[in-house]
Amino acid sequence: MANNAFGMQGNAADGAWSSGLCDCFDDVGGCCLTFFCPCVTFGRIAHIVDQGSTSCCVGGSLYMLLTAVTGLGSCVYSCIYRSRLRSQYGLTEQPCADCCVHLCCEACALCQEYRELKARGFDMSAGWQDNMERMGKGAATAPPQPNPGMSR
Repeated sequence: MANNAFGMQGNAADGAWSSGLCDCFDDVGGCCLTFFCPCVTFGRIAHIVDQGSTSCCVGGSLYMLLTAVTGLGSCVYSCIYRSRLRSQYGLTEQPCADCCVHLCCEACALCQEYRELKARGFDMSAGWQDNMERMGKGAATAPPQPNPGMSR
């Protein structure tokens, strides 16, 4: 097992996902959330993958807007996050290209990404900052303190 950019262990050497694309029922709660509210699932994934810079609400709302306006725009948007997730954890692009996975099986792709982050120790409902504090990495993500300038 090798440490990734977040200091968490993962199988970066073999690039294997923790579960298969069609293993949706391995996490029934995540499966139901994705089936009924895919925008929430995507928002949570985006929030963690972007290390808190994209809020769950903003990511999910944009996903929902793209779905309502374009239909397939949300698949393209979410495939970008699948690529980022794979890059961060050294995961293989399987069973085919990221955009193909999302275009052909959006719900399964979101479920797999959600399960992957859970398997890597994230509490998906807690958000980035709470996860970092829980994992003892809160200081590493704290914003820098401004320099008070010159004083007498």
